[in-house]
Amino acid sequence: MPTFPEDKMFSVFDWRVVRMTPENRQTVPILLSDLIDALEFVSTSQYDEHHAYICRQSGRILFLADSVDMDDAAELPDDPEAAGYILVPHRRDLDLGKKLALAFAAEELPEAQMDVRDIFSRKGAYRRFKNLLEAKAVLERWYAYEERAVEAAMCRWCDDVGLTWTRDTHPDETGRS
Repeated sequence: MPTFPEDKMFSVFDWRVVRMTPENRQTVPILLSDLIDALEFVSTSQYDEHHAYICRQSGRILFLADSVDMDDAAELPDDPEAAGYILVPHRRDLDLGKKLALAFAAEELPEAQMDVRDIFSRKGAYRRFKNLLEAKAVLERWYAYEERAVEAAMCRWCDDVGLTWTRDTHPDETGRS
């Protein structure tokens, strides 16, 4: 286990160690809905093809895709983490995939748990899972459950990496100064 200077704060997320210094400490709260949008962007592709970085100082989120030349790529420093940016995780990093679906089945469809496990043992699992939920008339409950889990996971992630989030609109969007 590495040792860290006692005068610094650290937050550990997965394999990364984020060093919290005055230079990279976040000064602007980020909308939870923007954080969730960034998570969804990262998670819409294969793992490690889409990226989103959050600037700790401004709260701005930069979006990058390996397959598309995006304007945000020019703004990202060569060493984003050293420049105070943090990489937004993929849904899988936050256990918002198969594990979440199995937890939902255990709570809401205990009689169908084996069917759900079987569904997730093959390709095309989410389509078949949603078909099962629709047949059992619980698809809307799944969407609500998933939404709550995503919000909770992003809030925990923010706490882990030292980001401040809010449900309110940004001050410049409210019309007030």
